[in-house]
This record gives sequence, structure tokens and C-alpha cells, in this order.
Amino acid sequence: MGRLAEMQRKLLEQMMGPEAMGVANANLVWSDEKVCRNFLCGTCPHALFTNTKMDLGACPKSHTERLKTEYIAAKEANPSDPIFNRFQMEYEANIFAFVDECDRRIRAAHRRLEKTPEENAKTTNLMREIAEIELAIQGGTEKIETLGEQGKVDESMREMAAIEALKSEKADKERDLQQLTDTSGASGHQKLRVCDVCGAYLSVLDSDRRLADHFGGKMHLGYHELRNMLSKFKEEREKRKMGPPSSTPSGGAPTSGPPRSGGDYRSSRGGDDYRDRGDRGFDRGSSRYE
Repeated sequence: MGRLAEMQRKLLEQMMGPEAMGVANANLVWSDEKVCRNFLCGTCPHALFTNTKMDLGACPKSHTERLKTEYIAAKEANPSDPIFNRFQMEYEANIFAFVDECDRRIRAAHRRLEKTPEENAKTTNLMREIAEIELAIQGGTEKIETLGEQGKVDESMREMAAIEALKSEKADKERDLQQLTDTSGASGHQKLRVCDVCGAYLSVLDSDRRLADHFGGKMHLGYHELRNMLSKFKEEREKRKMGPPSSTPSGGAPTSGPPRSGGDYRSSRGGDDYRDRGDRGFDRGSSRYE
């Protein structure tokens, strides 16, 4: 009961701020170790997966909007301060480690199902596409009803033709999925697949509504958001590696290569290791999902 009360207090503190809760750490500054740096720099994974199978509980560090606002203001006022580069690198490393742990679970799940990652990826993508088409059909049906009530007959007919095309596309993908299932070989798990974004098990026997619920669910969307973050981090690193256009100082040779400034990963201890691991981790994830 004590642990539950502590978790509830933490959640309330995160939502309302320590000042509103009368907590002693209301005098914290954004650079304090007790402040969540993931929260300051972007998103804390603790906040993404509440009430899911990956629920991490309340973050042990402070999430206070006041501190985040002060952090952003300080960064805008002095962006060259090395502390901001250090915080950002720590944030990116934390996100990578979290997604990398999910990737390890996915690889283990693939091995348990005794299927190749390519077979599972193809089946998962087909199920996702079918679920998305089903949602589009449902949205189009509602739109037709609205247009009919407004007396817009021509627009309603065009929308109906679009829905028929979607139904035909859905039927084609369902046939492809059935053929893939029939030729996947005999296995006690042959009806199960692994979601290559969040690691959840999916069944080819699931209804379209159930699949749509999964792909629109909090856990799947949370991991999708984290993977998108890794993509953004990678793009920003590539831009920094390119650096500004080279110039030729008087009496010297042209300068080349990215500057070793606060924005370069190599300027911080262990930066090269993280950059290399981060690129590999994201490439592995993007090849499955994208």
C-alpha cells in the first residue's frame, strides 16, 4: 500500500508540479540531478507507457513544467554552453538504450517463433496495412452519411467510389496474407507474428478492429514515437558531420570536416561510441518498420 501511495504521489507531482503539492524540492533548478533530463530535452519514456504492459511506473526524478520552461529559456539564451550538449547526448543515449532493449525482445520473440525476421516483417506489414485500410473505410462511410445529410449527392458518390476501391485493395492484401500464412510451414506458432515496432505478439486470426486497436494503441505509438526520435537524432548528427561550407583562410590550406564544437559528438567523452551504436540501432529498427 505504501508503494502504491508513493506512485500516486509521484504521478500527481508530475502532473501538477512539486510547488502545487507542497513538496520540499520546489526550489530545484533545472540543472539539478533530481530533475529528469529526458523530460527537459523532450520526452520521458516513463510518461509514454503508463497503463500498458510496458508501464515503467512513475519517473523517480522531477517532471516540472516550470523547470522545463527555464531550461528552454536558458538554452536559447546561451546555446553554446557545453551543458546543453551534454544533456542532449545523455537524452539521446537513454532513448537509444530503451529502443535497443525493445529490439532485443523482438529478436528473442522471432527466435521463439522459429521464423525469419523477413517473414514476420512482411506479415506484420500486411496486417498493419489491412487495419489502416479498414479505418479508412470506416471514416469514409461516416463521411458519406454526413454528405448525404447535407444533400451533397455528387461528393457522396465520389466518396463511395473511393471506398469501393479501398475494399478491393483490402481484399487483395487479405489474399496475400492468407497465401503467406499457408506457405509459412508447419509450426505450433505459425498463426503468431511479432510486431517489429513494439514487440507485441499479433495473430493473423485477429479481426481488423483488433489489429487497428493494436497499431493505434498507446504502447505501439509510444515505441513508434521513440523510433522517430532516433531518426531525427540521426539526421541532426549527419548535418553536424557535414558542418558549414569550407573556407580558405588567407595564407593557409582550405579547412574541411565538421568543427569540433559543442554540437559535435566527438567533443564529449564516449561520443563516438554512442554515435556508432545509435546509428546501428536505428538502422535495424527502420529496416523492419519502414
